Amino acid sequence: MLARWLLLVAIPLLAQDPKTVIKDESAKKLLLGEHKLTLQWLEKAPGKVTVTDKNGTLTITGEAKEQQGPGFVRIDGVITEVAAKTFKFRGKITTLVSYIAGGKSCDRNGEYNFIIKGPRAFWRIVEINNPCDEAADYVDIYWK
Repeated sequence: MLARWLLLVAIPLLAQDPKTVIKDESAKKLLLGEHKLTLQWLEKAPGKVTVTDKNGTLTITGEAKEQQGPGFVRIDGVITEVAAKTFKFRGKITTLVSYIAGGKSCDRNGEYNFIIKGPRAFWRIVEINNPCDEAADYVDIYWK
């Protein structure tokens, strides 16, 4: 009986994402919606990400692809916290650039921070070191 209860009730509850912590409402409003996504290695190839509010949890998903070539950056996950000039992301970011990491895709899985510095019109990932190579990846999300 307990095993059945775990399968039907407890496990689905544990799998749900916790609500996003909102420390700044205006920053949340800025973050919601569609935005341009770039990776500096992908020339002239901005893509898009979409941030949505699903019952109090902000989700983010999107992609940018090279116009000619196999390169891309993809992001998919949840935003765990929003502050005035930062947000915290938990999920997966995958990059592929033909001359980085032997041309193989590289996954980042975990928690990452995005920040606005100075007069920039975008959030940039703080953890720029590519885990598969000695490159620095500037994953940028531009606001509207």
